[in-house]
Amino acid sequence: MTYLTTKGLALGLAVLAAAPAAAQDLRLAPAAPPAHPAYYMYEHFAEFLAEESGGSIGTTILGPEVVALPQMGDALTSGLADVGNSLPLYFAADFPITGGAGDLALLGRDPYAMGLAFTEWVVNCQPCQEEFAAFGGVFLGAGSSDVYGLITTVPVESADDLQGLRLRSGGAPYSRWAENFGASGVPMAVGDQFEAMSQGTIDGSMASIVDMLSYRLIDVATHFNTMPIGTYHATSNFTFANATWEGLTVEQREQVLRAANRANLAFTDRWAFQLPEEARTAVADSDIVVTEASDELLAAVEEFAQADREAQIAAAGPDLADFVTLVDEWTAIVAETGEDPEALADVAWERIWSNVDLSTYGL
Repeated sequence: MTYLTTKGLALGLAVLAAAPAAAQDLRLAPAAPPAHPAYYMYEHFAEFLAEESGGSIGTTILGPEVVALPQMGDALTSGLADVGNSLPLYFAADFPITGGAGDLALLGRDPYAMGLAFTEWVVNCQPCQEEFAAFGGVFLGAGSSDVYGLITTVPVESADDLQGLRLRSGGAPYSRWAENFGASGVPMAVGDQFEAMSQGTIDGSMASIVDMLSYRLIDVATHFNTMPIGTYHATSNFTFANATWEGLTVEQREQVLRAANRANLAFTDRWAFQLPEEARTAVADSDIVVTEASDELLAAVEEFAQADREAQIAAAGPDLADFVTLVDEWTAIVAETGEDPEALADVAWERIWSNVDLSTYGL
């Protein structure tokens, strides 16, 4: 084979790789390794989509080495990925309205309710829809973490014990929480918390108990307090590239959406229930001391959560008030339906997605 032929073949393959995929073969970008709940979610999405489409829409999952979280916007607009896991808080400048609901993290007490409330809110929030369109994608639902607790290298049994602590913060609401109790919220990437705790740079992390395993905090932490801090629920699990979405028929959009709706609930089940249970078992088998939040500490935490809720709504206006109303409504729905991801997916379809006109949604 000559050099020119080889070069021509390589160029042809590069062009093909950059071109938008046909509907029958969607490129999926969970932006996470196989052990992460986002990858689990995408595996289930691929399985559900095969069922919903009768096998007519295929999928290929791209690894984080191909599309990482910071690259998601470019990947969707360039055609490298057809569907991607996007985090509005990660792109705060692109999602000033959508991200506002994520700033209400301290409301989070029921993971299913938080993910479903965020989903319904974004679907019906016109400014949010405009933000997604400008970003290059179509929003197809959200999920939520478990309720964060406090992982530390020192005992915390009361509000007084929080005074002066340096705690890793995953965002503004967590920093506000820490400061309210006399601690310091230290902005830090989740992957850096192990080293920071082991070196004594921070005293702990406001985080999911899953981090005990995901980031091996079980090897450096000495205490875990179950105080309910909040949830991470401002996600866009399946952000569908505008060009690819436009190229689907209405029937194909429904097939994709049904699969995404099911996978959204599978994601919350994995992130907020399955993995925390595994982490709690591992912690129980370790020397880590688990402290149940006292009534006094619980009261103080809830009092601040409510005060923070009112302050954020006052600052942001009626859009966030609508989100809070949905949280209350979905909390009641989950209490009635039960924590069954399949049953909740059925409720979500009827309450949210069945009312969406797929001939115009996202276009």
